[in-house]
Amino acid sequence: MYIRQQNFNGLELGSAFLWGARQTGKSTLLKKLYPDTLYFDLLLTKEYERFLRNPGLIREILEAQEPGTLAIVDEIQRIPGLLNEIQWLIVNRNNRFILSGSSPRKIVRSGGNLLGGRAIRYDLYPLVYPEVPDFNLLNALNNGLLPRHYLAKNPQKLLSGYIGSYLRDEIMAEARIRNVSSFSHFLEIAALNNGEMVNYANIASDCGVSAPTIREYFQILEDTMIGRFLPSFQKKPKRRVILSPKFYLFDVGVANYLVKRGRIEAGSESFGKAFEHFIYQEIIAHSHYSDLNYPVSYWRTASQIEVDFILGDHEVAVEVKSTESAKPRHLAGLKSFSEEYAIKKQILVTNDPDPRQIGAVTILPWRIFLDKLWGGELLR
Repeated sequence: MYIRQQNFNGLELGSAFLWGARQTGKSTLLKKLYPDTLYFDLLLTKEYERFLRNPGLIREILEAQEPGTLAIVDEIQRIPGLLNEIQWLIVNRNNRFILSGSSPRKIVRSGGNLLGGRAIRYDLYPLVYPEVPDFNLLNALNNGLLPRHYLAKNPQKLLSGYIGSYLRDEIMAEARIRNVSSFSHFLEIAALNNGEMVNYANIASDCGVSAPTIREYFQILEDTMIGRFLPSFQKKPKRRVILSPKFYLFDVGVANYLVKRGRIEAGSESFGKAFEHFIYQEIIAHSHYSDLNYPVSYWRTASQIEVDFILGDHEVAVEVKSTESAKPRHLAGLKSFSEEYAIKKQILVTNDPDPRQIGAVTILPWRIFLDKLWGGELLR
């Protein structure tokens, strides 16, 4: 059993939405944290059909309980009409709800009720480093960090099913995508461009559709929490910087499968790409789970000088290299960024066996970096 970092800090006696892609572990987390709570699972056919026929049924059930009772509704996006009844119960009976689902996209597009600010939003990501006992980096980079996949002996079958039944079928149905082949091809192209700057025109040409269609496809992935944009850091640049965002899929294992990378081994080019993706996942999850919600961006000049991740308002600059022996040449991006901005910490994350200091740059083995990140030593 994994002990998750998402623990609903700040919820107290309020209500919440818990969003996360399929199989991130939302249901397992809720059942563990709230074992004796009223629980309605809309993924069950019988449960789904009775509330679909009569959304008011949830009000009748809660009115038979004490005012202020907590209830959990799983897969809430399947019946947006329930949210009007839920809002009435929150306002008139002080009932509390945790409403979980894969994303709010369907509710928003249907004009549904997101409770007018009466529920705090929480997100659940794939597993992260401090949640996994005896963390194995190669397992994470090859299998990904969805709980069912991480320790699987044959993750390829699980990934195939996940991508086929969820990414292609369910998301395409929810988004009402008619051109199945173009979206399927887009998923593969998006994975090939994972961690790279997004060029809509080039991707549109590769997929045989228009650039606006590609923008819509990326928006669907972001809305359904299958990926997210990493913006460019642009604060008062002295040099000309790249403005285009990058795009990362939500899980390194899903990206691997779509790209058909095969087995990732230390020292390979694919290891380097997956390693950077993994560190990005950790940073994004930490930003949200810690409640710091610091912005994360990247910095790249027109002359191709780059820093992988800028945390906060240039408080921390992080460069990721998969090398086992960092050299001064690996510090070029951090050095250039520090010439433009005052930085509290410059960090190079590597596979070096020991931490080192070169000038203002701290070289950290990835485990030590993650220990410091999750221990609250890098940003406060």
